[in-house]
Amino acid sequence: MDIFKALREDHDKQRDLLKQLVSTSGDTKKRQQLFKNLRTALETHADAEERYFYKPLIDSDKTQEKARHGIAEHHEIDELITELDQTDFSSPAWLRIAKNLKERVEHHLDEEEHQVFQIAGKVLSTSQKESLSKAYQDHMNTK
Repeated sequence: MDIFKALREDHDKQRDLLKQLVSTSGDTKKRQQLFKNLRTALETHADAEERYFYKPLIDSDKTQEKARHGIAEHHEIDELITELDQTDFSSPAWLRIAKNLKERVEHHLDEEEHQVFQIAGKVLSTSQKESLSKAYQDHMNTK
């Protein structure tokens, strides 16, 4: 498996969790559990992605700007997660922030898959794509 397939699999899980989360209402166990699962998935993914995808891309002039942009988007997503964490689950503002989070994450995932992956595919060798995937998956499996 190459790094792109590994990342896409996690992206699909994140999209599913986001879709489920914004369909919830009120301060329910389901909303709390979905948010907890999403927060963990996003944080773990961002950490591993920065180490095993963006870090190698920063070393290339062709991909440096895109890698830095992706990392900056991770920080924007972190801020929205923190905002959700500090908002009452039953507040109408919570769902508004959750929908904003969904839009930001989906924008980030789409941009990666349709722009960054194409450029990275030209910069990374086949063996790098495979070794990065293994390191990424090993990291994800230990979290």
